[in-house]
Amino acid sequence: MNAWTILVVAGLFEIVWALGLKYSDGFSRLWPSVITLVGAVASFWLLAHAMKSLPAGTAYAVWTGIGALGVAVFGMILLGDAVNLLRLAGIGLIVAGIVALKLA
Repeated sequence: MNAWTILVVAGLFEIVWALGLKYSDGFSRLWPSVITLVGAVASFWLLAHAMKSLPAGTAYAVWTGIGALGVAVFGMILLGDAVNLLRLAGIGLIVAGIVALKLA
């Protein structure tokens, strides 16, 4: 698997553990807490693996961008977070930043 694919998967696991934090209710619920911890370990491990061949700043920025994008979108879908033009524009800027870093 190439480093960019690994990085995207790491970002997807970041979404899992970040949303898991919400559902774990401060680590007071067992299964959401387990999913959070497994997602975090997988995310960090994959990020570290991707950083073997990608620049650290680029890999970290893309990883956090994927996580921020995913949590924002799923927050609107699953958690009832506000949907408005400014929030959607911010999400668009995150996507543009990720694409720019990939092209650089």
